[in-house]
Parts: sequence; structure tokens; C-alpha cells
Amino acid sequence: MTIVSGFADISIFQLLLVAMMALFASILGGLAGYGTGALMPLVLVPLVGAEPVVPIIAISALFTNSSRAVAYLRYVDRRRALIVLACAAVTTALGAYGYTRLTNAGAALVIGTMLILSVPLRRVLRRRQVRIGDTGLAAGSVGYGVLVGGTSGSGVILLSLLMAAGLEGAAVIATDAMISLGTGLIKISVFGLAGAVTAQVLAFALLIGGIAIPGAFLAKAFVERMPVHIHAAILDVAVITGGLVMISAAARHLVG
Repeated sequence: MTIVSGFADISIFQLLLVAMMALFASILGGLAGYGTGALMPLVLVPLVGAEPVVPIIAISALFTNSSRAVAYLRYVDRRRALIVLACAAVTTALGAYGYTRLTNAGAALVIGTMLILSVPLRRVLRRRQVRIGDTGLAAGSVGYGVLVGGTSGSGVILLSLLMAAGLEGAAVIATDAMISLGTGLIKISVFGLAGAVTAQVLAFALLIGGIAIPGAFLAKAFVERMPVHIHAAILDVAVITGGLVMISAAARHLVG
């Protein structure tokens, strides 16, 4: 088994499409702290199916979050990062294990539903401007662990928790990246033990991760120039559309 074999039956055009989306999603993620996990399934699911998507994004996210953490290192709130990781570690592993037990249609339903729900959830949490202390952050992290372990696009929940805990601006993005590195390592360990890390998963993860690395530094250069609300509106439409397409495909598979 070689990494290159993971691209079997994938055309150059399809690889370019994945690479372009990876760069675009990385820049958006560096600007707002989320976007990669929500956008990449839109191009990955039609190519490889739903089952490998979360493992692919988990591995590629190591590159994305590492570059984002380095770019914003001085803004990281280490204390709150440790609180979240300590409370989310076990539930992240449980969520990842649960994902490995899903069929392709089941995985598509989970990912599609999470993507659609993430849009109104982000808006509600932002509008209410809830404020929490360390205890609330710890409690919320337990539930977040389940979602981040077994779904794609749940990053909006972590961002909302960090903002509710009092973090702002670059500190949110930096702390999110550091936490995501930790939860990503947990997920990958579970996926590896479950046999979900195949040549195809590694091939796409390395492609996405490698292309996405410069995205974080480009985002840092643009972070004070681009209106985040414009990108958020475009992202919401893309995420909801992609989620509906995945749920529809899963429903047809289950009915058929």
C-alpha cells in the first residue's frame, strides 16, 4: 500500500479542485477560525464517499492548525486551551469511535446534519452573547468533544465557547487552533486503531494539509482587511447547500 495509490481513479482536474478548495477553506479558517471542516466535505464526499471524510479532515487539520497556531502563537490562551482539552479528551475519543461504526449513508447523514445545524447555531450563539466562566467552559467542552470526535464542521461550537469565555479576535483563532491540534491527535489515534486510516485517507489528507499551510499566513495578512460578515454569509449558503446534498444522497441510498 502506497500513498499514491490513494489517488487511484481520481483525475487531475478533481485533485486540482480539492487543492483549490483546501487553500480557499484554509484562508477562510484563518480569518474566522472556522470553515475548513465545513467546506471540504462538499468536494470530498462526491469523490470518496462520506466514510473517509472525517479521518481525512482530522489528519489534514494537523497541518492547518499547526500553521495557524504558529502564525498566531503569541495570542494563545494556554489556560483555557488546557481546560477544554482536559474536559473534551474522553468524549472526543468516544465520538470518533462512534463515527467508525457508521455506514457510508450514516456518515453522510451525520455530516450533512451537523453542517446544516452549524449555521443557525452560530447565529443564535452570537446573537445571545452568552458569557461563561471556567466551569461553564469545562462543561461545554464535554459535549463539544462528542461532536468534534464524530462530525465535521463542529468548529463553530468551540469558537462560540471560547468567545463566551471572554476571548476575542486573534486570541479566539489562536486558542481554537491549539485545542484543535489536541483533539485532532486523539481522533487520529482512534481512527488508526479502528483501521480507518487507509492509503486514500492519507493521500487526500497530505494533499489538503500541504496546500492549506500557506493559507493561514495569507489569512493573517488579510485578517484586518476583509469583512468577516461577507465571508460568513457566503459560507453559510455553501454549508447549508452541501449539507442538504449529502442528506439527500444518504436518503436515496437508504431508500434504494
